[in-house]
Amino acid sequence: MKGLLFLVICLLLQAQGHAQPAAIARWAGANLLQEAPLRQAHTGISIYEPATGKYWYQYQDDKFFTPASNIKIFSLYTGLQLLGDSLPAIRYYENDTALFVKGVGDPSFLHPDYAWQPLLQLLQQTGKKIYLVPAVNQNKRFGAGWAWNDYADYYQPELNEWPMYGNVARIYHHRDTSLIRPAAYDLEVTRDDTISELITDRDERNNIFFLKYNASQTGSSVTEVPFITGDIMQLRERLQDTLHKRIGITVSAPAVTFNTLRSIPADSLFTPMMHRSDNFFAEQTLMMASSLLWDTISTRRMIAWMLDGNLKILPHPPQWVDGSGLSRFNLFTPRDFVSVLTDMYKRYPKDRLFHIFPTGGKGTLKNYYQQQFVHAKTGSLNGVVALSGYLVTRKNKTLVFSVMVNNHHDKAANVRRAVERLLTMIWKDY
Repeated sequence: MKGLLFLVICLLLQAQGHAQPAAIARWAGANLLQEAPLRQAHTGISIYEPATGKYWYQYQDDKFFTPASNIKIFSLYTGLQLLGDSLPAIRYYENDTALFVKGVGDPSFLHPDYAWQPLLQLLQQTGKKIYLVPAVNQNKRFGAGWAWNDYADYYQPELNEWPMYGNVARIYHHRDTSLIRPAAYDLEVTRDDTISELITDRDERNNIFFLKYNASQTGSSVTEVPFITGDIMQLRERLQDTLHKRIGITVSAPAVTFNTLRSIPADSLFTPMMHRSDNFFAEQTLMMASSLLWDTISTRRMIAWMLDGNLKILPHPPQWVDGSGLSRFNLFTPRDFVSVLTDMYKRYPKDRLFHIFPTGGKGTLKNYYQQQFVHAKTGSLNGVVALSGYLVTRKNKTLVFSVMVNNHHDKAANVRRAVERLLTMIWKDY
């Protein structure tokens, strides 16, 4: 009798397991995929349950898509594995008379989000002569496939071995008063009562910044405009201006082992990277990881190393070119994202992951998923909407999902709402 009861329970569970994918497929086919935002788009969906090892729904999840900022999931995966509990701030060596320092790509130095500045303390407190050692940096200032005319937009700071201030100038304006930080840069201010909003810009080839304002607008504003990082000479100028010390440059560093000074906790970078989709933090994460491994900064080498190592788990070898997702050269399948998210779920505590990923009402999801049943990364480019992460149903089942929409010709908000309806249905019913 007990054996028969056990068999019946098993058959019911098996039937339920088959019913879930069928019901979701029917709903998606009749609703989601027929809605105007997605009807003419290229759409891929993958929904997986780690506890059972079964896919609940798959639709074109083996096709390749431009993932936009979903790429940051792979940057996070790399950072979690390689950076340790805290970020590397600098490589340094000191003798009786001199301190030799070499950048490793830490984006937190003098960033206004981080009050604790151990590297600044080291440089300010030393009485020794400071020498800047050039890092081996094989990256260019922009990633492959980035838009060249976005050079003055806040979301595309230049990449370099030793960031300062987040590699952006901050322009403050209130009524008829304006200033720029760092103060070493020139700011040209113009009153123009014909414009409806504040305009900031930068000369394409020089660190000359512009601001136009309407005198009738009395509010305060802070605008971020990337500056040109330049070569090691310009890096030295920025350091000297900050430290009020003369700094030397040496191309023949001592043939000794350099120590690594650590800075902020790694999660204090990962969390804003994911919540506000910070492109700069994501790119510098790969650069720091590369520097730690080889004392050489190379995003291309770092990506290849990951793909040949822990990312061999991916079912479809992707085309991965940058850390932020600004490039349209990136090509991944939804099942690739489900695979890496599942591996992260197995490796790291759920509470930690769910804190790093934004949830409903927060970060880039602030206007969506108010019930807070998803912890996921958004992705947006013109014609691209993506969302990948974790979903916890009402019955407390944790699912891993990836939804990618490419080549849509609608408002991005309409596409996001359509995806929200799918995931909300799954949350409610299962």
